[in-house]
Amino acid sequence: MPDTTPRRAGRRNRAEATLPARPVPAGMVGGRYKPLTDAEILQIHELVLRLLEDLGLSQLTPSLEARAIAAGCRVDDDGRLRFPRMLVEDVIARSRRTFTLHGIDPMHDIEIGGRRVHTGTGGAAPTIMDFETGRYRESTVADLYDIARLVDRLDNIHWYHRSIVARDATTILDLDMNTTYACLSGTTKSIAVSYTDSASVRAVQPMLDAVAGGDGKHRARPFCTAVCCHVVPPMRFATESCDALEAAVLAGLVLCHIIDPECRGIFAAWPFVSDLRTGAMSGGSGEQALLSAACAQMANFYDLPNSVPAGMTDSKLPDAQSGGEKGYTVSLAAQAGATMIHECAGMQGSLMGTSFESYVIDNDLLGAILRTVKGIEVTQDTLSFEVIRETVTGVGHYLGHAQTFARMKTDYVYPEVADRRSIGEWEGAGARDSRDVARDRVRKILAEHYPRHIGAEVDAAIRAQYNIILPRERMQAGNGIW
Repeated sequence: MPDTTPRRAGRRNRAEATLPARPVPAGMVGGRYKPLTDAEILQIHELVLRLLEDLGLSQLTPSLEARAIAAGCRVDDDGRLRFPRMLVEDVIARSRRTFTLHGIDPMHDIEIGGRRVHTGTGGAAPTIMDFETGRYRESTVADLYDIARLVDRLDNIHWYHRSIVARDATTILDLDMNTTYACLSGTTKSIAVSYTDSASVRAVQPMLDAVAGGDGKHRARPFCTAVCCHVVPPMRFATESCDALEAAVLAGLVLCHIIDPECRGIFAAWPFVSDLRTGAMSGGSGEQALLSAACAQMANFYDLPNSVPAGMTDSKLPDAQSGGEKGYTVSLAAQAGATMIHECAGMQGSLMGTSFESYVIDNDLLGAILRTVKGIEVTQDTLSFEVIRETVTGVGHYLGHAQTFARMKTDYVYPEVADRRSIGEWEGAGARDSRDVARDRVRKILAEHYPRHIGAEVDAAIRAQYNIILPRERMQAGNGIW
């Protein structure tokens, strides 16, 4: 971390000694940015209802078809499942408006819904930039664990949805179990795992219960979210994913309610943009920013907890392109009131890679973005007529006033990586860029922070039941890696 002490260090140090840990707490209300007009929203809503009722979706799993028909859906000769308008509108009306996303530690519980903005990881990158060589390589279970430990110490990343694929797991079951174990072991925040099939969901339950404290404890207070994509364009169910269905669009929400009327539904319409010159994904494009913000606005029209992707830079390095693309895509989603913004920390190369430094740099970026969501507080206290009068008729400046010190603790976000010194001070300290500074922060966290919220007996029981790839000695300081 750079030395950011200005010339008047005494005053600054006294003030910083009492700065709060979270000047931008999770869940500040967004929604002021509205890319769609009210009339346009209604047009889109009418089209959605018409598509679901007249066209429907194909390739529904047989296990759900009978339930859907019993609830009022119909399957015509073409095999497409159609959703009556009244059924869709009824499900929207009955859906939960808020729910608690539990952390492994209750201190990390967050309330999802009501345009309260949260930011976290996501993705399934098959590669990671090696911390020592700077070249991309296949990602591993150990990398998953190390990223979890980073996220655990970065305040503006509110959950850990596994962001890479453990390429050293050789079977589907080992992949899903080791992914869950690495996430659970590295952080006390809420975690999310994309399980491959329903067999993995059943197999992982004993592990989750063990960490939660006993049989059935995880279901009572779930801190692991099972994420899957249950629909694929154009208008088809992804049959391989439906056994672990999680609401993503209205059709999925209806099916979730058919199975469990009390389900925690997330309206997760995730648009992805392609560069039409090449066909390649362009997650860092302005069009991506606009579409994600519009999806958040539609979800807020329905008053549903929601998720959108943002921060999916096309840059392969945590460089200027990366910062710019992450900045405007995440900002628009946050200002539109997205309640969960996924992919917004750590990702590189259009979701195909990640880097350790990016998480630290992006944590700073997210703090600044969340500060803009917090907005400007206009009250009699902040208008401060009496303070202005005292200052004008008194000492002539605000620097020593008690209100100045109080407001610097609540109104300002202070970055850990971004450098605010003068050019001369920066040059005198080595003229280092943000990536170099972030590397120092990565080394410090990963050398020192080894969470121990899973006790030795529970860990041993998990290892006895599952084929855990990550050695226990790799999960402690002095392991020779960091």
